Amino acid sequence: MSEAQKAAPARAASFGRTRRDHRRELAEDYVELIAELIEAKGEARAVDLAERLGVTQATVAAAVARLQRGGYVKSEPYRSIFLTDTGRELAAFCRRRHRVVLAFLSALGVAPEIAEQDAEGIEHHVSEPTLAAMERWLGHQGRVRS
Repeated sequence: MSEAQKAAPARAASFGRTRRDHRRELAEDYVELIAELIEAKGEARAVDLAERLGVTQATVAAAVARLQRGGYVKSEPYRSIFLTDTGRELAAFCRRRHRVVLAFLSALGVAPEIAEQDAEGIEHHVSEPTLAAMERWLGHQGRVRS
């Protein structure tokens, strides 16, 4: 058996994880933004989500329906969108992960606007062990941990 054949299962698992991460990204972005809107404005409305994400209200409606089926939000027609306990937990996790990745990139000297943009992509794919390693490294560097 060649080295490539031996490595194939691990590589397939890696690609599988990336596909799962991509599917989860949308839910994570939405719950994180809903939490931010509720914190800032006291409510999260579909029109505000559409504006912030640069998508149509129909796109938001479809995403919110998926989030409802997943147990992350509660919503009624023409009403605000509310996070369930599960949605709040996911939003808190996403915020923590974003802060750690952003702090790590910033500590490496990445320019703030680039670090913010890169953190938005990286955060959805970083594993828990890597995130923990970033936190340890930040702690050793005397940076405030999230």
